[in-house]
Amino acid sequence: MIDTDGDCAEWTFPAEANAVRTARHAVRETLRAWELDAALGDVTVLLVSELVTNSLRYASGPIGVRLVRPRLDGAEPAPHPALLVEVSDPLPDPPTEKPAGPEDEGGRGLGLVACSARRWGTRKGRTGKTVWFELALPGE
Repeated sequence: MIDTDGDCAEWTFPAEANAVRTARHAVRETLRAWELDAALGDVTVLLVSELVTNSLRYASGPIGVRLVRPRLDGAEPAPHPALLVEVSDPLPDPPTEKPAGPEDEGGRGLGLVACSARRWGTRKGRTGKTVWFELALPGE
């Protein structure tokens, strides 16, 4: 873990085969430590897994994963509290959603993000791009 200040956790993983498993474990353990709902954790881990897999497939550099939970202590009003998740890689091209056929082994990751997240998108960075999504907290 690179950084954790209570409301944010951030990691950088090498573009290696075990990055997906390691990212899943890190995200799940952080969400447990934050005492967030297990169902939210399952969806978050699934979507992170899909996005990290995409990064491994298409990019050749380090993969960043960042979680930001809303402050619920009254310090910052959050009209619609959500967990923000970001996956970054050095490839500058934004991902494209492609329809997957019933026999296709891949191609469903962005579709899963689009139908599971409250909002999602991409943005360019200094050396690549970030795919981000928000998941509503239980009860919202």
